[in-house]
Amino acid sequence: MPPKKVAIVNYGMGNLFSVKHACLAAGLFPWITDSPAEISKADALILPGVGAFGEAMKILNRLGLSTVIREFVEMDKPVMGICLGMQLLMTRSFEFGKHEGLNIIEGEVVSLKEAFKPGENFKVPHVTWNKNKTPEGKSWKGSMLDGMANGQYMYFVHSYFVTPRDTHVVLSSTQYGGIVFCSSLQYKNVFACQYHPERSGPAGLKIYCNFANFIQQMSLGGEYVRAS
Repeated sequence: MPPKKVAIVNYGMGNLFSVKHACLAAGLFPWITDSPAEISKADALILPGVGAFGEAMKILNRLGLSTVIREFVEMDKPVMGICLGMQLLMTRSFEFGKHEGLNIIEGEVVSLKEAFKPGENFKVPHVTWNKNKTPEGKSWKGSMLDGMANGQYMYFVHSYFVTPRDTHVVLSSTQYGGIVFCSSLQYKNVFACQYHPERSGPAGLKIYCNFANFIQQMSLGGEYVRAS
C-alpha cells in the first residue's frame, strides 16, 4: 500500500522541514503547501507553527486556509496541530489582545507569565525539555501517545498555553513552576501538542508513527483512536 499523503500547512510560521523529515521517517508521504485545493486532497493534515496567534490567523484567513482546515476536520480526516498550530485550533487567544481562532476545539489560549502565582519568577518563554505526564485516571493506550513512558521529556518553546473547555480532551499535562497546563489533547480525529515532537528525539518520532497508523486505520474505515 502506498504511503499516505500528508499536507503540511504552509502559512510562513512553522518548522516545516523538520516536520516533513519526521513524516518521512514515519513512512508517510508529506508535502508542504499553502494551496486549499491540494490540502483537501490529502489523507491527513499537519498544522505546525511558531509565532504570534493573531498574525497567524490573519494569514490563514487571507489564504483561505481557515476554511479548508475546518472542512478537513469535518470530513473526519486525521489532523495534527503542533505548538502554535495547537493554539490555533482553539476558540480564541489573548496574546497581544483578543483574537478569534479556528474554534475546532472550544477553549482559550492564555499567557504563562500572567498565570504564575505572586512571587514566582520563571523564565518566559518556556524553552526547555519538560515532562509529558498522564493526567490522573487517564490512559494513553490507543491514543497518539501510545507506547510513550509517563513523564517522558519533550521539547517545548512557548509563552502561551491552551485551556480546553472540556477537560476530557486533555491527553497529557506538563508542570512549569506552579502551573500545570495541557501539553497535548486528542478529540475525535484531531491530535494536538504544545511541544515539538519533531524535535523530541525517538519519543517524538513515536508520535509520528502513531499518527501514521491512525491515518491508515481511518483510511480503512476504522473507528477514532480513543484514550480512556
